[in-house]
Amino acid sequence: MADVSESVERSEESLKGEGHYFAEAEAHFRRGDFEGALRAFAKVLEHNSARTAAWSGQVRMLIELGEFPEAKLWADKALERFPKDPELLAAKAVALARMGDLKAALAYSDAAFEERGDTSYVWLARGDVMLARGERRAEFCFERARVVSQQDWLVEWLISRAHYYYAQFAQALAAVQRVLAREAGFAMGWMQAGLCQQELGMTAVALGSYQRAIELDPRLDQARALHRTLEEVGWWNTVRGKWLRMFRS
Repeated sequence: MADVSESVERSEESLKGEGHYFAEAEAHFRRGDFEGALRAFAKVLEHNSARTAAWSGQVRMLIELGEFPEAKLWADKALERFPKDPELLAAKAVALARMGDLKAALAYSDAAFEERGDTSYVWLARGDVMLARGERRAEFCFERARVVSQQDWLVEWLISRAHYYYAQFAQALAAVQRVLAREAGFAMGWMQAGLCQQELGMTAVALGSYQRAIELDPRLDQARALHRTLEEVGWWNTVRGKWLRMFRS
């Protein structure tokens, strides 16, 4: 029976093609599962190594996972084959900006536009580079990304994540709140809101956001750990406050 089962699994696997894995990658991405998306984009490339969207998808997922040198490495590999792809150029620009090479980041972002890269991601990447450079033009770029994407909430969430990375917590919170106004069931959005609220000192509200994230997706171990830590901090602060009042009286 085990041999039959394995044979069926192999047959089913062989029927899954490039389109299946690309759709799977996009679905993982929209859930905030960057590792799952990364694996699925790799599967796409196994079926079609010329699909540039899968190459740029891989680089983008590595960036979201904080693997910036690895993202640059894969961007370089892809650009050897597709040197004029605007989204690959833009993704490399973000990786370079996150690594602190702001001059090269701007050059690659410029190159993406020179290749007629008027996509939401090219604008999103430009905004990321502008944030790294401390330039006010970042918000203009993000607004262009919103317009080009036809107000896709995923783009708004990525804008929030970029602001959060550069410690602009109020802007990050405002962006993710716009996401949740449209996608109230997005668990990773609630966790992002909690992270922003926690950084802004809104502890009680952050606890509620983490709790909502856990309710929507019990597999979110990070949200659970953050919730537990905040609860413990709250308990300690309460005890500490009582001790201080006792000593002062």
